[in-house]
Amino acid sequence: MGRKSGRKKSGFRNKEGKASGLSQIKHQLTQFLDSNFGEEFAEKQLIKKLTLRDAPSKKLLDDALQDLLASGSISKSPRNLYSSAADPEFITGEVDFVNARFAFIIPEDQEKKENDILVKEADLKTALDGDKVRILVLPHKGKGGKREGKVLEILERCRDEFVGRVEISPRFAFVVPDFKKMHQDIFVKKADLVGAQHNQKVIVKLTEWKEGDKSPTGKIIRVLGEAGDHEVEIHSIMAEFGLPFEYPEDAMAEADTIPETIPSEELKKRRDFRSIDTFTIDPADAKDFDDAISFRYLENGNMEIGVHIADVSHYVTPRSIMEKEAYDRATSVYLVDRTIPMLPERLSNGLCSLRPNEDKLTFSCVFEMDEEAQVRDFWIGRTVIHSNRRFSYEEAQENMDQAAGAYAKELLTINGLAKKLRRARFKKGAINFETVEVKFKLDEKGTPVGLLIKERKDVHKLIEEFMLLANKTVAQYIYDKNKGKSTFVYRIHDYPDLEKLNTFANFARKFGHDLQISDEKKVANSLNKLMDEIVGKPEQNVLEQLAIRSMAKAKYTTEPKLHFGLAFAHYTHFTSPIRRYPDLMVHRLLQHYLDGGKPPENQAWEEKCVHSSEREKRAADAERASIKYKQVEYMKLAEEKDYAGMVTGITEWGVYVEITETKCEGMVRVQDMTDDYYDFDEKNMRLIGSKNKKIITLGDKVMVRVTRTDIDRRTIDLEFVNDDK
Repeated sequence: MGRKSGRKKSGFRNKEGKASGLSQIKHQLTQFLDSNFGEEFAEKQLIKKLTLRDAPSKKLLDDALQDLLASGSISKSPRNLYSSAADPEFITGEVDFVNARFAFIIPEDQEKKENDILVKEADLKTALDGDKVRILVLPHKGKGGKREGKVLEILERCRDEFVGRVEISPRFAFVVPDFKKMHQDIFVKKADLVGAQHNQKVIVKLTEWKEGDKSPTGKIIRVLGEAGDHEVEIHSIMAEFGLPFEYPEDAMAEADTIPETIPSEELKKRRDFRSIDTFTIDPADAKDFDDAISFRYLENGNMEIGVHIADVSHYVTPRSIMEKEAYDRATSVYLVDRTIPMLPERLSNGLCSLRPNEDKLTFSCVFEMDEEAQVRDFWIGRTVIHSNRRFSYEEAQENMDQAAGAYAKELLTINGLAKKLRRARFKKGAINFETVEVKFKLDEKGTPVGLLIKERKDVHKLIEEFMLLANKTVAQYIYDKNKGKSTFVYRIHDYPDLEKLNTFANFARKFGHDLQISDEKKVANSLNKLMDEIVGKPEQNVLEQLAIRSMAKAKYTTEPKLHFGLAFAHYTHFTSPIRRYPDLMVHRLLQHYLDGGKPPENQAWEEKCVHSSEREKRAADAERASIKYKQVEYMKLAEEKDYAGMVTGITEWGVYVEITETKCEGMVRVQDMTDDYYDFDEKNMRLIGSKNKKIITLGDKVMVRVTRTDIDRRTIDLEFVNDDK
C-alpha cells in the first residue's frame, strides 16, 4: 500500500555512528528471540539478524547475552545456541484471514474471544480461513500493541472444496478461487482437470499442501460451466457456501406420501377458526404463506386478533427424512433470483402454505385487545383456519390508503393497533432500523436491467408488529411457566460493543448528529432519534448500515436473555416454521409443554441452536454474495462513468465508497492513489497524506469513477476524480 518509502534499514547506531547502549541491544535481542520462540540461534546468526556491523556493537552483544543468561531471560544450549526462555502460552482458535499478509486467530475460549491474536502470513503454515489451529502466543507484542503468534498445528480444516475459475497453460493448470479469503491459487495436474476447459467455473478439492509449497494441489470434482454465465455464477455462489443444488429425492418422496385431506380426528383436537374472517398478506410473488391474521369483535367490545402460523410440526416429525434435511438446511435461502427452500416444495408451497379457500392446520397465538392495543388476554394452541383472502402487500396497502375494498375496515383497525404497539415498543427502548433494501430487475437471462428501492409501508409494519407480539408472547409464556428453567429456544440480542458504538458516534457527528451512548437506555433513544432525523437525507443508507454493524449479532440459544434491539425481556421465533428450523423447534417444545410435558435435556437443544445460528449466517453471506454479484454485473456497464458517492469504510489498503445512485459499494485502492503516500490512522479511521496532509475519513462526499469490475471476486474498483480526494 501507499506507505512512506525510502526508509533505510536501521541497525544499532546513533547519530555519531557508535553502537547503541547495552539496554537497547538487550531489549532488541530479547524481542527477537521471543518473536522466534522455539528456535535457536548461534551468536554469528544473531549478529547478522540484528545487523551489528562494528566491533563495539558486537562486544555489546556479548555483554547482553551474558546479562540475559544470568537473569534467566534467555537460554543457551550445549551447542552454544541461544533461545528465548519465556514461558510459552498456547491457544486454540479459528483463523480469520484479513488479507494476504496476515490473519487473526479468534480464541476458542469464550473468555479470551475479544483478545484475538495476529499471525503474519509467514507464520500461518498452510492454515486457511476458518481452520481450527493451535498457536504459540509470542511473549512480546508487535507494532500497535497487538499480540502476535505462530501457528503450530492445523487441528481441523474448515473446508477443502473451493469454487473458482480454471486457468490452463501448456504445462499445468491453476484454479483461481472465488473466495476472497483464499489467497492462494490451487495447482491442478493436467490429469486431474476431468475435462474442464480454460475459463470455466469448477469445484476443486484440495488433495495436498506440503509445508513450504506456495500453493496447494487439488483435483477438479465438478465442472459448473462458462464463467460469466448467469446460471453458472449463481451455482458457483451456491457451491461456495455449501448450499444444496436440489432437494433429495427421498425427502420429496416422503412428502408425497402425506394425504391432502385433513383427518376428521385431527380437526376435533383443534380450536376451529374457519368461520372467522382470516387473510394473508405477503409479497406479490410469494408462494409460501406461513402466517395469517384473523379478526373479529367480541361481545365485550374488545377485539380478537389471531396470529395463525403454518403447523409444520404436524407434517415434519422427528426422525423423518424431511426432518433430517430441514435440520441440515436450517433455513431457506433467498438468492437474488431463486429460493433454496428448507422444506420440500409440496409442503412449503402446498400442504403448509396458508392458501385461500382451503382448510389449513395452524399453531396460533390469539389476542384479546382493547382500543389502546393493550393485551387483555391471550391463548396459545393448535388450530384450523380457512383463509378468505390472499393479499399482496400492494393490494392491502391500497385498500388501506383508499379506505375501500376487501377487508379495508379490518385492515385499518388492525393497523391502528399496530401503530400503538410500535409506539409502545420504542418508548420502552426498542431501536427503529429502517434499512433501504435494493432489488434488481432481471431480464429473462438473469441480467440486471434496473434497480428498485423497496419502500416499507404501513402494511409491512402491521404484519411485523403482530409477528413480534406473537413471538414475544410465546417466549414470555414459556419463561413464566417455570421461571426460565424450562428448556426453550430463545432469540437473543446482546448489548452493543462500546468501542463499535464510539466509532459509529464519531462518524454520525460528522453529519451533525449527536449520539448519546453514556448508558443503555440513552443508546436506544438516541439511536431512534438519529434514525428519524436522517430519513430522506443523503447519509441515510450509510448511517443505517453502520448502525447495524455496530450492534451485536442476534442468535439462537436456550439461555433466556434479553433482546436489546427489540427491548424485549424474552423473545423467540415462532412465526416462520416453513423457512426457519428454530421456529419448528419452538412449535415442538411449545406443544410439549402445553401437553404437560417435563423439560427435556438442555444440551441437545443448545447444539441445535448453535447449528441454526451458523446456518443463518451462511444463508445471509450467500444472499449478500448473490446481490454483490448482480451489483458488479450491473456496474460493469458503468465502467469509466463518474458517480457521486460517500466514504463508508477505510482500511490500510483501501477506501470503501458507496455510490449514491445505485447503492453499490466499491473500493479505491491506496496503491492506486498516486497523488501522495497515505498513512492509515486506525484509531480515527482515516487516511492522511504524507506530504499534502490531505485527510480521507468516513462520511466524506466524493466523486468516483468505475475503473474495473471483477465478477470472479465480486469487486468494483474505483478511483477518485475531480481531485476531490
